[in-house]
Amino acid sequence: MNSENQTKRNPFGLMDVPDPHAADVTQFAGNTTLDGSADDVNAAAWGAAESTQVETIEGNWSSRWNGGADPTIAGDSADKWKQGQGEARIAGDRVYLYFDWDSGNRKGLIDARREGPQRLVGKYINLTSPSITRPWVGRIVDNRRIDGRFPEGRLDFRR
Repeated sequence: MNSENQTKRNPFGLMDVPDPHAADVTQFAGNTTLDGSADDVNAAAWGAAESTQVETIEGNWSSRWNGGADPTIAGDSADKWKQGQGEARIAGDRVYLYFDWDSGNRKGLIDARREGPQRLVGKYINLTSPSITRPWVGRIVDNRRIDGRFPEGRLDFRR
């Protein structure tokens, strides 16, 4: 069977995140905490996503990340936030976060499993440059805020 005919794990029908339970994910998750505090960098409202559905984390979000420079964006640096739009979908015990940045020119996907009601552990793939994958840990603070961290920086969601 060729890969085009294989069923996708993610509910978006996109390229799946490779090995979201890999050893690097487990190791990173074991050393990473997010407390969801009021002084976290993601605590202040910054997103533009509007959602009428706030009973759940599913739906539209604003996304942003830092900690690395995107070589396709002129003048970018690791300390600058790359903002975009996102969408969360739940499939069983997994949360999938699809997002973009650079005015929608670049896209990414997170495949994370729930570890309790607030903690998410998984991996990110840069769908525009699929050789780029990173472990990711998130904390669902509430249905309007998900704090996230990858080894080089932050990857957060707000609405």
